[in-house]
Amino acid sequence: MRKISILGSTGSIGTNTLKVIEANQNEFDVRYLTAGSNAEKLANQAKIYNPDALAIANSDKYLELKRRTKKLNLEIYQGREGILEIASRSNIDLVCNSIVGAAGMEPTYQVLKAGNDLALSNKESLVMGGSVIMELAAENGLDIFPIDSEHNAIWQCLRGEQKQEISRLILTASGGPFRNTPMSELEKVGPREALNHPTWDMGKKITIDSATMMNKGFELIEASWLFDIEPENIDIIVHPQSVIHSMVEFQDGSIKAELGLPDMKLPIQYALFYPEHRPVKWEDTDLAQLSELTFEKPDTEKFRNLKLAQNALEQGGTAPTILNVANDIAVVSFLNKKIGFTEISDVIEKALKEIQVIQDPNIDDIIDCQANTGEYVNKIIKKEEV
Repeated sequence: MRKISILGSTGSIGTNTLKVIEANQNEFDVRYLTAGSNAEKLANQAKIYNPDALAIANSDKYLELKRRTKKLNLEIYQGREGILEIASRSNIDLVCNSIVGAAGMEPTYQVLKAGNDLALSNKESLVMGGSVIMELAAENGLDIFPIDSEHNAIWQCLRGEQKQEISRLILTASGGPFRNTPMSELEKVGPREALNHPTWDMGKKITIDSATMMNKGFELIEASWLFDIEPENIDIIVHPQSVIHSMVEFQDGSIKAELGLPDMKLPIQYALFYPEHRPVKWEDTDLAQLSELTFEKPDTEKFRNLKLAQNALEQGGTAPTILNVANDIAVVSFLNKKIGFTEISDVIEKALKEIQVIQDPNIDDIIDCQANTGEYVNKIIKKEEV
């Protein structure tokens, strides 16, 4: 049995990862689980999978977690340091990082530093620290298996192909809940409307990122690092049905696409068992019932975050870190009704203009930038509330 650690086990990806493990019995031994703040769910998972240790990022939930697991013989850690302690354990065959947001970058670094292969859902790891993360993986001879449906699709399409034959990568986007909403009406939308995604069932933060299309901006940056492709050779196309998860075009004009129903268990299972396509099937894809697949160009004027992400990637250095951290804080502020929907982009744009970018950053530069950006963005949001 392969020993696995799941960082962010109580979220959407973490929960689906455990479903995949359950469907492929006797393949994995779940050694470590971590959560952000859901002590009850983490404790319930511990009772089922009997890991060696748990960690919870929210220290206020530590005593609750201890109480709920007092009959289990477990090590329990708390706070950022607790998550990093679990991430740095080396007695593991594979780590799945499904932590949401910028908080997932440093654990990714620690996983690779400990010499573990990584199944990666936390796109922010490569958005913020792409050069550092990819260099560390290469130095240690480690694999990064992408879980995001788009990158997992490209990964599958590239299997057996030669890099020099690639013309471009094509990332598909659902368009989110506001694809057909006039730009003039976006200022008035609230969290309830923004969380109403038409095709995917995801956590709140990722759902808002989809509504602003920042999710696709992050994926553009992530794809460039994962597949070592120049930004100008990566395109984004809106595909509302979310059936084709992404495509690769080759020099002769031929295009390979990976398609299936919008179910995250499929890319998770491929990442966990690569290079095998396991016979465990989820819901069948009935092509006859799909009826039509449509495509359209993204509106970068309406969805400014796409352009901000493209600019940050081109600028390089810590610009994507600033983009990422500013977005994280702005999204939480929007969900808490402190700023409006279109102000998410305003906050990010201000941060990118005002915060100095460091070229060729190391891990400490990125962590410092993360802290400085957080301090700056919280200040400007507080001013806007007054």
